[in-house]
Amino acid sequence: MDPHYCLRTIYPFIIILIISLNSIGCKSQLSPTFYDTTCPNALTIIRTSVRTAVSRQRRMAALLIRLHFHDCFVQGCDASILLNDPITTERTTFSNVGVGGYEVIDAVKTAVENICPGVVSCADILAVAARDATVAVGGPSWSVGLGRRDSTAAFPDQANSDLPRGDQDLQSLISDFEAKGLTERDMVALSGAHTIGQSRCAAFRARIHGNGSAIEANFATTRRRSCPFSRGEGDQIMAPLDLVTPNSFDNNYFRNLVQRRGLLHSDQVLFNGGSSDSIVLEYSNSPSRFASDFAAAMVKMGEIEPRTGVDGGDKDYLQCRQLRKRKIQAYVIGRDMYINFLGHDSWVTITVS
Repeated sequence: MDPHYCLRTIYPFIIILIISLNSIGCKSQLSPTFYDTTCPNALTIIRTSVRTAVSRQRRMAALLIRLHFHDCFVQGCDASILLNDPITTERTTFSNVGVGGYEVIDAVKTAVENICPGVVSCADILAVAARDATVAVGGPSWSVGLGRRDSTAAFPDQANSDLPRGDQDLQSLISDFEAKGLTERDMVALSGAHTIGQSRCAAFRARIHGNGSAIEANFATTRRRSCPFSRGEGDQIMAPLDLVTPNSFDNNYFRNLVQRRGLLHSDQVLFNGGSSDSIVLEYSNSPSRFASDFAAAMVKMGEIEPRTGVDGGDKDYLQCRQLRKRKIQAYVIGRDMYINFLGHDSWVTITVS
């Protein structure tokens, strides 16, 4: 029999196998135990790496939480924000200016790859890192569902259109979060992540130099000292989002809002005579309720359009910032073809009758 004919005959079966093998190790639903068998030490490695990074730079906790947030709001939690192709990357979009922590995720991925090559997705690393970063600065913990697959493409246009901005009003924020399946309470709770981290002068200049009544005078004066009125002057100067305890995860962010000391316009609109005032007051008086709602909202956010199973992407799991086509090894002995795909330990045998 013509060997070329044999190959043409079994080619469709190879395609089916590619699809089938891509689903190995994937589940239709996210599960906290997803890597218990395939990479049992993954979560410990991620936690240790994140703790080390945060201990070196406390602000890193805020950066990792924000990185996960900005990933999930663009086509779901699929690690597309990590892709670094200079033409299509989401990293350099206007909405992602100031987003950081990429190097920490790279380091975590390398550490995980050393023990479980080609197993743990970058999207799952982002989700777990956000949880562990929160805990590292005194915030709540939660169970992270796992089993996300990584995107094969970035979405810069959606990054600019879907991510919330610092100048939005309350109703537009509510609408943006509802579009992702999140309630107004979820939005307020997630905004509480601003209890840590910093923002650039360019993002809050209009608020502190405006003539609005929704800002406390002494707070505005303090912020103006390091953020000039003129655009282009001091744009990159940073200020803490929480003036009181900028490196601790607590409910002071909401207390600041009640005192009209929100740094961003989109912060203060949460407490400015609107529908979310009651939620802000609740969180300002109850740290435990805020912590509980924040954890629940992070779980919901982490489940926005996850890619799982055969619906997932096919990004090379060896790196988070680059794509590489999956390699196929195949050879024929007699009537048998042996096929192996990068990232799978087993070989598949096809016998031509």
